[in-house]
Amino acid sequence: MLGDSGVAVHPSDERYKHLLGKHVRHPFTKRLLPIFGDDTVEKDFGTGAVKITPAHDFNDFKRGKEHNLEFINILNDDGTMNSNAGPFEGQKRFDVRYTVITELEKLGLFVGKANNKMVIPLCSKSKDVIEPVLKPQWWMSMKPLAEPALNAVTDGTIKIKPESAERQYRRWMENIDDWCLSRQLWWGHQVPAFYVKMQDGPEFDTDADHWVCAPDEAQAREKAQKKFPGKEFTLQRDPDCLDTWFSSGLWPFSTLGWPNKTNDLEKLYPTSVLETGWDILFFWVARMIMFGLKMTGKVPFTEVYCHSLIRDSEGRKMSKSLGNVIDPVDIMDGIALEGLTDKLKVGNLAAKEIERAAKWQKQAFPDGIDECGADALRFSLINYTTGGGDINFDVKVMRSYRNFCNKIYQATKFVLGNLPQNYTPPAKGGKSGNESLPERWILHKLTHAAKRVNEALAEREFSQATQSTHQYWLYELCDVYIENSKAIIRDGSEAEKKSALDTLYTALDDALRMMHPFMPFLTEELWQRLPRRPGDNTKSIVVAAYPQYDQSMDDPKSEHDYEIILGCSKGVRSLIQECSIKEDGKAFVQPLNEDTYRTASAEQPAIKILSGKYLSELTVLEPSQGPPAGCVVYPVSADVAVFLQLPGSVDAQKEIQKMKPKMTKAADAVKQQQTVLGSLSQQVSEEVRKKEELHLKDLQSEQ
Repeated sequence: MLGDSGVAVHPSDERYKHLLGKHVRHPFTKRLLPIFGDDTVEKDFGTGAVKITPAHDFNDFKRGKEHNLEFINILNDDGTMNSNAGPFEGQKRFDVRYTVITELEKLGLFVGKANNKMVIPLCSKSKDVIEPVLKPQWWMSMKPLAEPALNAVTDGTIKIKPESAERQYRRWMENIDDWCLSRQLWWGHQVPAFYVKMQDGPEFDTDADHWVCAPDEAQAREKAQKKFPGKEFTLQRDPDCLDTWFSSGLWPFSTLGWPNKTNDLEKLYPTSVLETGWDILFFWVARMIMFGLKMTGKVPFTEVYCHSLIRDSEGRKMSKSLGNVIDPVDIMDGIALEGLTDKLKVGNLAAKEIERAAKWQKQAFPDGIDECGADALRFSLINYTTGGGDINFDVKVMRSYRNFCNKIYQATKFVLGNLPQNYTPPAKGGKSGNESLPERWILHKLTHAAKRVNEALAEREFSQATQSTHQYWLYELCDVYIENSKAIIRDGSEAEKKSALDTLYTALDDALRMMHPFMPFLTEELWQRLPRRPGDNTKSIVVAAYPQYDQSMDDPKSEHDYEIILGCSKGVRSLIQECSIKEDGKAFVQPLNEDTYRTASAEQPAIKILSGKYLSELTVLEPSQGPPAGCVVYPVSADVAVFLQLPGSVDAQKEIQKMKPKMTKAADAVKQQQTVLGSLSQQVSEEVRKKEELHLKDLQSEQ
């Protein structure tokens, strides 16, 4: 209260309306305090009248600015009262709380006291109560710097991704405040300001007119002599340091020799892409743009990509004080729970913080962290990078991608194990014209995966790039084509085997190169074991050509036909599982048109292989031919259905009851797809519209 300079009440409070614009006298310092209205005052809290201490409270500082109150500092640097505290000068900050009550009681002004819950800031190290104190600081006027930095983004000179980060940048720059530059630290760039001290002049830092700014003392002396001609003086440099972000903001050009026009500065500035966390977009990125434009006339970079932040499994930001920081090496190499706990003890964490962190570790990693490897970690983090929200760390995700790495290894091992000893791949990848339907399908999937990955990387949609690569590797190459090729390699003719192996080589070679940016170590190791195409002397996958979209491999007809095969095999497997068939399963494929009949008949062996080991017999029926009695049905699409013959008699009512949930689900899916079709705008391409209409037709066939 000794630093109070005003009293705030709500302007609509009837109790105090007649007092607005008047003053009250401070009981100890005798200064007059204005009474003013403020809409932020809560009328029903306490007396409804709030004393304002602008120099020692963050909220009151703002009110003091708004209402032009006096800022009165009552604290010395050692925590004792100064002369502005009146009769309490020299007393310690906590002692004076009691002596003030005693003095109020003597004056007959003490009414009473009551507990009031509040948040009090504490020092993280000493746990002392932090007292806000006004100190003279150096400030930078930001609006003249912010305007060109904002224009550089709005006119497209600099692109910030994702869009949410650009919107955040614009909001900050449009509402920028002046920047407090000085910091009371021992390490950093010292403020280039010198105070001119005269024998009979003002004390240090008591008169703003006695400051001069210059790069060094010699230049500061010249400025001081011009400012105070004929005067004798000494110079004292400000001991404060510049804000760390001020120094960091100079980084793009200062590291290249600026202000000298060096060869590095001419060739390497500006740079191209800056990748950083969204949380320092304003602190660092905006400052670099402002300083770059001001000091060099050029933007420091042309693109900014903001990645997500990694948080712990509870969504908390990783920090040393919480003890929840995960060392990437522990994920790569694995570590026991005891090892994680031991790491907490190496450092300066307090005992309570260690106990809290150890408790979290026991909950998050009860069995420690499995060895996942660098590639699984890298792939997981890139796959997490959606360009939006933050990442909650989950070691289970790392484990799943470790298993995916093993899948890649096993697939490569299978291909290498089936290549003849002196195998020479074709001079060029792509189609030869002799490929079977599964081969045309996998090459189609390969070229479309390459297209999606390249487009995603160009748009900095890294998560989409990893998902497309993962989809191709796991669900198309490993689960389908490699499985389908086993029978051809085992039982096919020499020409069929040769074609299947050539396609396998192309599908694997391109897949490894496509995966390389996300899993560099594994792909390099495996790619080095592949035989090279004639004339290919590439020494490392790092410099190998990245897969690109090849229109000659784009084959939507083969994709459609083979999707029918996959749909049929999926339907058979689903029926076998539902009906618990363990041996001698008999299934029937019923095409509903001639095109589908021709495709299913030609690929009958492939359907049988992909349907699993419990199927012993598969028959493709003609469109006009019905299935035998005692079968259950699985509608694949509008073009085909599959049937599974059950041993013994079929309980019709039981089968109807089993189908009801599926029919309800199908009806809901039809309604949802109809809504999607109805919401398509006229700008949507005919290809997309046809695809959605076909999907609706397939769903209707399931009803």
